[in-house]
Amino acid sequence: MKLISNKWLLGASLLLSVQFVQAQDWANLKRYQEDNAKLAAPAVGENRVVFMGNSITEGWKNTSPEFFSANPYICRGISGQTTPQMLIRFHQDVVALKPKVVVMLCGINDIAGNTGPSTLEMIEDNIAGMAEIAKANKIRVVLSSVLPAFDFPWKPGMEPANKVIALNKWIKEYADAHKLTYLDYHTAMKDERNGLPKSLANDGIHPTKVGYAIMEPLAKAAIVKALKQKIK
Repeated sequence: MKLISNKWLLGASLLLSVQFVQAQDWANLKRYQEDNAKLAAPAVGENRVVFMGNSITEGWKNTSPEFFSANPYICRGISGQTTPQMLIRFHQDVVALKPKVVVMLCGINDIAGNTGPSTLEMIEDNIAGMAEIAKANKIRVVLSSVLPAFDFPWKPGMEPANKVIALNKWIKEYADAHKLTYLDYHTAMKDERNGLPKSLANDGIHPTKVGYAIMEPLAKAAIVKALKQKIK
């Protein structure tokens, strides 16, 4: 019994240690620090674009790496992240890389409550905060709609579809009001339930290569539109 007790205490201690370490880097600033340090300044005439997001953005590079390697696109997605985490790392992972455009795709994990309960207003404030930082640093902004979601496989029963629609309505209105580029994935990818069909995402959240093939021309068109906008 003493041995079992000691093992349990050791396991609990290790778990607490891991949680403590994670808490010290809540926004996962270390994830791209080394890559950022190695990245050269943009070449003359380079239309550098940073894709900021969560697992959908990170998975994009893993699933369709050629989309990034064939274009001056930099992936800065981190699986599971919410908008407050992205806001914290926005200077490091976007502004410091000196892109001409940032493509932001975020909000679904906030709706899922990945880092605690979050209202739509809280998500909107964080998205607006990132957009304002980008504009202040002469970076053109592409605000992406949140992808359709009927249910979360890791948190079933939350019924996110209508929340996603409401958030996208605000994102478009904000983009229009502030002369930013709105990128609408939702309309092109939704099914009759306002979710992602299995033909585009096996788990209903994360696109397959077929799903990303729909997103890529839409993203490119939005980037071209954003690059035509004058910086004030």
